[in-house]
Amino acid sequence: MSVNKVILLGNLGRDPEVRYLPSGQPVANFSVATSEKFKGRDGTNKESTEWHNIVVYGKQAELCSQYLKKGRQVYIEGRLTTRQWESKDGTGKRTRTEVVAQRVQFLGGRGDGAGGGGAGARGGGGMDEPDGFSTEMPPAGPDDDDIPF
Repeated sequence: MSVNKVILLGNLGRDPEVRYLPSGQPVANFSVATSEKFKGRDGTNKESTEWHNIVVYGKQAELCSQYLKKGRQVYIEGRLTTRQWESKDGTGKRTRTEVVAQRVQFLGGRGDGAGGGGAGARGGGGMDEPDGFSTEMPPAGPDDDDIPF
């Protein structure tokens, strides 16, 4: 048995970018920063930030594009994948590790940049979710054709 599960709670580093597969299925890409605070060997407080590449499929991708903005806090559950491709300039192979999100939960409230990411400095990003909007979304992935919306 094996488990491939990732759980992240962090802030968006950039606005989601949506593209469409040849089948018409939307795919959103964005980055999430997670930070860890610790005390260094010299006794000073330190902070380390990790950047994670996120991929979201289906209706969830469109919702991410519509409601998530740089700096917004987000909770992600998904699985880790690694892609390889040949570089366009022919200098060799490129590798990218990504989290394919199966659950995305928007945090930080309406229009809240939720600290650390800079959206607060931009006036909150202007996110107006509709009344009754739920941040709980069904799992997404390449086989989400069974979802009735």
